[in-house]
Amino acid sequence: MTIELKNEQLTVQFKEFGGALSSIKDKDGLEYLWQGDPQYWSSQAPVLFPICGSLRNDWAIYDSDKQAHFTGLIPRHGLVRKKNFTFEQLSEDSLAFTIEPDEDMLAQYPYQFELKIIYSLKGSAIRTEYHITNKEKEKTMPYFIGGHPGFNCPLVEGDRYEDYYLEFEKEETCTVPKSFPDTGLLDLQDRTPFFENQKFLDLDYSLFAHDAITLDELRSRSVTLRSKNHNKGIRLDFADFPYLILWSTANKSPFIALEPWSGLSTSLEESDLFEEKRSVSFVKAGQTDCKHFDISIL
Repeated sequence: MTIELKNEQLTVQFKEFGGALSSIKDKDGLEYLWQGDPQYWSSQAPVLFPICGSLRNDWAIYDSDKQAHFTGLIPRHGLVRKKNFTFEQLSEDSLAFTIEPDEDMLAQYPYQFELKIIYSLKGSAIRTEYHITNKEKEKTMPYFIGGHPGFNCPLVEGDRYEDYYLEFEKEETCTVPKSFPDTGLLDLQDRTPFFENQKFLDLDYSLFAHDAITLDELRSRSVTLRSKNHNKGIRLDFADFPYLILWSTANKSPFIALEPWSGLSTSLEESDLFEEKRSVSFVKAGQTDCKHFDISIL
């Protein structure tokens, strides 16, 4: 079954596996979303929940009244990205994917929840909304959530990767933390200067020779992928998310991932208690949190 939203400007497709985007084409048929070549990266736009990035040794330790120091194992980027979601058509220009925990998930993340992802199409923009509902009767639920969309780069045949650049909403001066690719962890105390009063970042594979770039000090809440050769491009608006991750693989893959995250991988100085992790979100019993980001095709 083809799951699709379509208007005069875009044709956008989705899949129940992971509840994720699988294609973004403009009216000329140009594909913007990475198509998952396993030579580089077999995924496309996974949904990260209930963590973004990695935990130390994959351990999630929960300190609650009833299950003090209960430990679960949560792999990098969470528990739902390789699960099937339930699909629902909401309207001509919106649809939803929903998942609730199975026994395996509850064994690692001991909270009854519902994650509903609503995608809506308006003009040349796709909105992704995460609705996180705590279905527990009493206890508050800690969580993280994020997007991981990869975009074709180059977009147009004949372009090179180095023909592209990122334009940020504001001039940035910031540092980035040291990362450890083998474990996915960070050292937020060990930092390297990255931006110095600049809005533009020229793309080059050397940027990702070590690992992804964790932008945890950005003022901008919008970033645009542009080419020096034409006007085709993508803008990501992520006001609800404090962090942006830039990533491409070390073997010169023809894509770049622009990833809005609500939290980060565990830093070396952090404890393993889930509730104490930096920027953790909490949703009270019976309540729903909502976060969204927009992908606009230029």
